[in-house]
Amino acid sequence: MSEAAISEDTVLGGRLRLRQPTSGHRAGHDAVLLAAATAARPGDRVVDLGAGVGTAGLALARRVDGIALVLVEREPHLAELARANARDNELQADVAVLDIAADAAAFVAAGLGPDSVDVVLMNPPFHDAARHRASPDQARANAHMATTTTLELWTHAGRRMLKSGGVLTLIWRADGLSEVLAALARGFGSLALQPVHGQAGKPAIRILVRAVKGGRAPTQILPGVVLNEAAGVPNEEVSRVLKGQGALALAAP
Repeated sequence: MSEAAISEDTVLGGRLRLRQPTSGHRAGHDAVLLAAATAARPGDRVVDLGAGVGTAGLALARRVDGIALVLVEREPHLAELARANARDNELQADVAVLDIAADAAAFVAAGLGPDSVDVVLMNPPFHDAARHRASPDQARANAHMATTTTLELWTHAGRRMLKSGGVLTLIWRADGLSEVLAALARGFGSLALQPVHGQAGKPAIRILVRAVKGGRAPTQILPGVVLNEAAGVPNEEVSRVLKGQGALALAAP
């Protein structure tokens, strides 16, 4: 990819600098919210599955010092940008070029064997192909459009890597909550859900979900995240989170 096809941008109020393609999927609120919803402690081994240029994983590493971060991305040019972004932000991260649909042996070869990870976070493609026209930009289409097996593949990969009691955090479109619950029914429990509303008084547009491998606690629904007040003014608390000055309730132990 030529230098002309790359932009230099910032998230977290300028606390995280990112080089990313000018076309295709680009860093946005979803990745930052995912990082802010992810619970992690120093020393945890954390995998950002489908990391792209590393936005969510690196945002988490900026908030929580001392995690052992692995950025997993199937596209070599994005993986290279993720590696460069970690270096440029002086954050420690390993990068694995790996397809989420790969078999267990491929994950083992990448150092991601079964029961080896404390935390997995993921922002899978979630647009329903039956209701959304795919972008003519193939990279953008791959990053945004879900298939009937997307969630099953992604959650299966996360479940295989996680230790017993390990935590998976994901973001999905709110009207697809039933799909998330079905995908997590095998092997996960102790679910906590936090809706994301684009505007106060409007239906949720995203759902953030935390699930524990082998968990047995009742499901919780936490108060929603509101990006903008009814008048269109950004919510002050969420604005602080988006600037890297705090975390969401879902990230609480």
